Parts: sequence; structure tokens; C-alpha cells
Amino acid sequence: MDDRHPPVVVHSPGLAGRRVTINGEYAGRVHRPRELRALLHREGVTPGRVRLDDPSLIEWRGGGPEVWS
Repeated sequence: MDDRHPPVVVHSPGLAGRRVTINGEYAGRVHRPRELRALLHREGVTPGRVRLDDPSLIEWRGGGPEVWS
């Protein structure tokens, strides 16, 4: 059984967007998919286009990539 967790966690939506952690460290807040993709690229997590529904990369809490508020 694989006990590894995805490196990126997108936390539950709130008034200030969704908090994002990468490898357990706070990386920022995002309000839409485009902002999340830009954050992941800026942080060096993904070199190009990323599938937001990739469970090996992103753990979604409080709703998946279609939930932003």
C-alpha cells in the first residue's frame, strides 16, 4: 500500500480563496483554476500544462477543481 500523499493540497474554499500548500508549506491563495496553474508553475511544481484532476499531484479538500466558493 502506498502511503505517500500528493505534494499539492488545495484546501477548502473560503472568503479569501483556497489556500494551497506544497509539500506541507504554505504557497499562497488562489481564486480560480488559472491562478492555481500559475502558482504551480511559479513554484516549479509543473513545467507546463497540469491536469487539476490528477490525484497523484493534487489533493482537493472541501470540493474538487470545480468548487471555488
